Amino acid sequence: MVLLPALCTSQGTFTSSRATYYGSPDCYGTPTGACGYGEYGRTVNDGQVSAVARLYRDGTGCGACYQVRCKDPQHCTSDGLNAVVTDYGEGDRTDFIFNRRAYAKLASNPAAAERLFAYGVVEIEYRRIPCRFAGNNVVLKVHENSKFPGYLAIVIQYVAGQYDITAVELWQEDAQQWRAMRRAYGAVWDTTNPPSGAMIVRILLSGSAGLKLMQANKAIPGDWKAGVSYETDIQLN
Repeated sequence: MVLLPALCTSQGTFTSSRATYYGSPDCYGTPTGACGYGEYGRTVNDGQVSAVARLYRDGTGCGACYQVRCKDPQHCTSDGLNAVVTDYGEGDRTDFIFNRRAYAKLASNPAAAERLFAYGVVEIEYRRIPCRFAGNNVVLKVHENSKFPGYLAIVIQYVAGQYDITAVELWQEDAQQWRAMRRAYGAVWDTTNPPSGAMIVRILLSGSAGLKLMQANKAIPGDWKAGVSYETDIQLN
């Protein structure tokens, strides 16, 4: 991993906004979220996930973590919850649309949670925080829409810390150069005619701690398969 210098900005200040919730059969997130995470987007962070609008940032905001707390001292906890962005959604002047499981975490007790559900929309404040995925290395999942060998799409999971993924590249051995992947949508990066053989993947991360260039050697095997996740030896914190 190579650390590059960059300007750092503080992201510790709370911003006022509003939050609401959506229903789902099991109170978890949806596997069809706009970030393209699939099942990971439904259950990551113990299901405490959210859809966002302006924080989506054309997909760059996918995977970001936020501390969110509501402002009603009678019904809300002082710490609120830590949520992972896994979807896009617009509400009535809201920045967060939670599943029921996450929305209930804003409340101080079950009775207070029922009150927050009855309100439908609550006043909140939020701030960006580092993601924590204890014990999890970065995972490269080959998206289900990939078609071997001519089309490869990947989703990068368990990116801890406070980073945005700004670029993904594959090493083209025969040309001796890095080849940029395209952000297809959300957290999905793709390319046509990917390199043959085991692939070296390079990921550029930007955030409050600066820039990091993360390289995973032979992270994706030459006989990769759609829908399969490949764990790297990289663990961020």
